[in-house]
Amino acid sequence: MQTSASSYALVIDDHPLVAQGIEQLLMRIPPIDKVTMVSSAADGLSAIAATGAPLMVMMDFWLEEGSSTHFVTNILTLAPQTRVLMMSGDNHPTLAGKVRAAGAHGLVHKSCPPEQFMQVVKDLLGGAAWVEHISPQLSAQQRASSTQLSMSGRELGLTQRQTQVLDLILKGKPNKAIAQALNLSEYTVKEHVTAILQKLECTNRVELITQLQGVDLQLIGSAVG
Repeated sequence: MQTSASSYALVIDDHPLVAQGIEQLLMRIPPIDKVTMVSSAADGLSAIAATGAPLMVMMDFWLEEGSSTHFVTNILTLAPQTRVLMMSGDNHPTLAGKVRAAGAHGLVHKSCPPEQFMQVVKDLLGGAAWVEHISPQLSAQQRASSTQLSMSGRELGLTQRQTQVLDLILKGKPNKAIAQALNLSEYTVKEHVTAILQKLECTNRVELITQLQGVDLQLIGSAVG
């Protein structure tokens, strides 16, 4: 386990242009003297294991494998002193709570001006317990009225069929009704439910429904399977 931070920063984002823009800004903030960029949380963990603990990890809330919040614990296990700053283009008012509950130290909106982004990084490197910068275009009234976070099955790491099953679970349907609606056997539905619970790290349906409260599940855009 790494116990001390070096002078590099790690950017985890599957959008190369975004990652490169962040790299340029981070290189202007001492004592950061190097930025490593990877496109997945798994590669980020490998980089930390191989290189050592970075000063800071910048990680997109949404990666190809879905929400990245559950990787925060893994990062901090490898690098307890590293500061974790998450990014998102979403304005949903529950995001900050999810990010903070995951153990991250800050959340910044992708529309954040460069100067303010750099200040957030400086504040966290200076020891701030939590720093948040939401979209400046989002008024308090809009945040209060924004009750649904649109999310596809792909973003959750689910296949198309698993997304269909999840949609019916969230509507309160039991396995038998789900099987009838999707023309599947109850055994197959049970397998899908088990896989969904595992992927979303929930132990039962109640926990699953609670975790996805306020989410508008999009059936289009899920991975095939």
